[in-house]
Order: sequence, then C-alpha cells, then structure tokens
Amino acid sequence: MDREGFVNVEGGRIWYQIVGDNHQATPLLTLHGGPGSAHLGMEPLAKALGSKRPVVLYDQLGCGQSDRPEDNSLWTVERFVRELATLRDALGLKQVHILGHSWGTMLLADYLLTQPAGVASAVFSSPCLSVPRWIEDADRNRKELPEDVQVVLRECEANGTTDSEAYRNAEKVYMQKYLCRVERSEDEKARRKAAFGESVYEYMWGPSEFHATGTLRNYDQTGRLPEIAVPCLFTCGFYDEASPASTGYYHSLIAGSEFHVYPNSSHSPMVEEPEAYFRTVDAFLCKHE
Repeated sequence: MDREGFVNVEGGRIWYQIVGDNHQATPLLTLHGGPGSAHLGMEPLAKALGSKRPVVLYDQLGCGQSDRPEDNSLWTVERFVRELATLRDALGLKQVHILGHSWGTMLLADYLLTQPAGVASAVFSSPCLSVPRWIEDADRNRKELPEDVQVVLRECEANGTTDSEAYRNAEKVYMQKYLCRVERSEDEKARRKAAFGESVYEYMWGPSEFHATGTLRNYDQTGRLPEIAVPCLFTCGFYDEASPASTGYYHSLIAGSEFHVYPNSSHSPMVEEPEAYFRTVDAFLCKHE
C-alpha cells in the first residue's frame, strides 16, 4: 500500500510518497530535476519498480505539493542537501539506493560528498555536474537548430525578453530535440505546469534549460567526484542535453562506476525508452543490494 505525508524541514514542509511495500528489498529514493520540477517525472520509475522495492518520491521545497515559501535565501544546494538528510532520517531510510535526474544529480553528488552512511548505490541519470560544461554542450546543440530559431533565442537573451512568447516558442524547438522526443499528453503538461516551482528554477538556474543566469551558473563538482566511493551508474540519452561525452567524463572520474547510453533518447529516457531504462536501473540496483 502506498503511503504519503509531510516532513518538516528547514523553511517549511515537504511532501513525500512511498510506492510499494516489499520491505525485503532496499528502498530507492528519487531526486527530481529542475530545480523545481517536482516528483511527477519520477512517477514512471515508481510504477515500474514499486513491485520490487519501495520507491520514495518527494517534492523538494518550493514545488509540487510541498510548501512554496517566498524566501530566496532558502534556494541553496546546501539547504537542499540538509533537506534530503532530514527526509531520510524522518522516514527511517537507514539503507537506501538513490537516483537523481538532471538537477537531482547535483543534489546527489553534493549529498554523497557529506559521506552519509547507508547508501547502497547511486544512479546519476542525465547528469549536470558541471554547469560550464553543460552550457558548452547547449551552445553546440543550439547551432543545430534552424537559423531563425537561433536568431530569436539570441535576440531575446540580449534584450532581456526571455519571458516573451517568441522565446518560449523557440525554446520548445530545442526541448523537442534535446529534452524529450515523445509528445506528452495535455493532461500531463497541465500537471507539470501546476507543480513547477518557477521561482526556484529561475533563481537557481535561469530563464531556460540552456541559458544559466542563476546561482548555479558556476557550479562544477568535477574536482571532487573522485571522492565518491559508493557504486555509481551514469546514464544519458544519445541526443541528451546532458551529452554522452560529458556524462562519460563524469563516469571516468569515479572508480568502478558504470555508464550506459540510451540510443534513441534525449533527456527523458524514462519515457522515451522506458523498458530499456527500467531494465538497466533495476539490474544495477539488484547487483548492489
């Protein structure tokens, strides 16, 4: 039986849900993307693996069903790391696998660098562990877009109109190529929009996936990745904005880690190639029970 509730953390309450009740297996704790994208992107993972092990979903502070305080001082990686530690403690997750996606991999890396006990393994799904490197990849990707789309992006970024309809339409062309190559239903789009913590995203990241102006713009944890000692799996799509070259580089920095590329996916292999994604993740988790 699924159970859900709230946990008090620094700055407010966060919502969580535990899917599955096979208590013989180590739980999988998921860290959603964004910042601010909420747990919805992790729901397929819970549906696919919840029969094998408990899967823990949660909305980080500032999005989804969690509190949304209007206090920008709360939006730091360090506070999100403390939030994750508080959640683990509150739910009694003494032994756990952790999977982070996109921004969730930043949170995962910084959390692992605090040397927490009881982490059986870690999955870095479409990772962003160096924002300067991410932007270099994004700049290359943008050059593959139609010239008229590139012009709109450059002009809007130059004159500060990234909140315009023209910019959003141009951004969609990028996202359909590098973020998700399958069409989401209108209902899912509406759910995601309602759950999205826009203020967190814009403060920490910026106006779009490829234009980082927020507090994370200089984030780069590659120098400390060799300190991570738990078993790690790195995955990405062939067309991912988290490029195979960058993801492979991060993998090379952690001794004994594994690396898998989904050939027909971009940044959302969980919905673009679900069977392959869940099979790869499940096999890795079972290996490190």
